[in-house]
Amino acid sequence: MVRIAAAQTPEFIEDVEGALAYAAAAIAQAQARGAALLCFPEGYLQGYLTEERAARRCAFDLSSSAFEAVLDRLPRDGPTVILGLIELEAGRLFNTAAVVRGGTLLGRYRKSHLLGGERTFTPGDDCPAFEAAGVRFGVNICYDTNFPEAARKVADSGAALIVCPANNMMPRAAAEIWKHEHNRARGARCRETGLWLLSADVTGERDGRIAWGPTAVLDPAGAVAAQLPLGEPGLLVFDLPA
Repeated sequence: MVRIAAAQTPEFIEDVEGALAYAAAAIAQAQARGAALLCFPEGYLQGYLTEERAARRCAFDLSSSAFEAVLDRLPRDGPTVILGLIELEAGRLFNTAAVVRGGTLLGRYRKSHLLGGERTFTPGDDCPAFEAAGVRFGVNICYDTNFPEAARKVADSGAALIVCPANNMMPRAAAEIWKHEHNRARGARCRETGLWLLSADVTGERDGRIAWGPTAVLDPAGAVAAQLPLGEPGLLVFDLPA
């Protein structure tokens, strides 16, 4: 058994300091509850910024001293952290999940399937596998989970778990339609691959948009094994069977 966790968080739009403070508290809470892995939402660190000027203004080169300073703000002890952020490399922007442990960047996954509104980003082209407390996992970011081939790449890496940072802050009418559809799509990927799935999403309202989540664990049959209440920030902790 390995204890895993996901944070359902408010949005922090161009507020890296606020995001880091919230993340540090969530990491400490996950550590206190014995979690070996903790996932944050898509674009968590700077906010889900799809307008190029804003995204470029806030993006981090993961090899830079500025990103080293971000890592220094996170607790050195505790779980492996999957942190959604906007990445800059060689002038290109990526929607990225950084995998961090003990203040060290272990690697990254770049979102490979982009929505029409994400033309600011360059799609990723690889699917690295990672390990936390003996559990091998890969990452699909939000819209990736609509594509069977994205989950299949995780399965082909030998992973047992898909980790899914997500951001479903939508116009209210669309959010109502999709409110219970996210887990259905993700559940299909679990059934196809036989993998578990852990998702983390934002919650709250802004500018006529609303996000409820879901932040959940789905089992290999695609059923919801655990989920936080919709619309409430919190920390989901779950014991993943060996």
